[in-house]
Amino acid sequence: MPVVDVVNLDGKKVGEVELADAVFGAKVNAHLLHEASRWYLAGLRRGTHKVKEKSEVSGAGRKLWRQKGTGRARVGSIRSPLWRHGGTVHGPRPRDYSYALPKKQLLGALRSALSAKLADQKLTVVDAWQLESHKTQSLLASLEKLNFSRSALLVSHGENRNLELASRNLEGVKLSAPNALQPYEVLKHDRLVLSKDAVARLVRSLDPEKKPVVVPDVETIAAAPVKKEAAARKPAAKKPAKPRGKSAAKKGKE
Repeated sequence: MPVVDVVNLDGKKVGEVELADAVFGAKVNAHLLHEASRWYLAGLRRGTHKVKEKSEVSGAGRKLWRQKGTGRARVGSIRSPLWRHGGTVHGPRPRDYSYALPKKQLLGALRSALSAKLADQKLTVVDAWQLESHKTQSLLASLEKLNFSRSALLVSHGENRNLELASRNLEGVKLSAPNALQPYEVLKHDRLVLSKDAVARLVRSLDPEKKPVVVPDVETIAAAPVKKEAAARKPAAKKPAKPRGKSAAKKGKE
């Protein structure tokens, strides 16, 4: 297992942590990284592009000149796609570019991205994101002590309001949760900074060799016995309905 130093926000070593080989030491699969990045970027597309067709552009609908006898080409509308300022045919329409990607491929791509960052020595593990203030300047000073150069992806588990407020105004810095980590974001940023809790969370969710949780057997509860007296009772026989007004009147006449 690869061993990585754990540092605090001042850049000083405070311990070590062992990373799982199945998550941070996996073989880098370039094809999976390409597919996961393509899927992620396709989902970000808004798909609001639209062109005006023949029925949507401005212009009268009358026929410009008669069909025959002028020596000119026949034309039916000024909004024809063959004319300037006419409609557009086969143009883009509003659509959704997102598609489904198998979960195993996405998890494999994330393992490859994390392993590539560790192999390039661009992965840093911090003890905790304990910021005293929500000011951007304090976070920037801490990142400079952690070899921050161009861009960084910060991964923190749990709610951290100071870190969220301090990082959202920094160019090239993005905050992400372990369960929302994307391979494209890992590759896009120059340095990956993880907290110890985030590392444990990623190992637990990405380890393909983890054992399934065994659910203990639950004893079935027998149904309550039915009382014999209630079962032995028979429903009372229904009395015949009494005749109504007309039938009773007829009997009286007879």
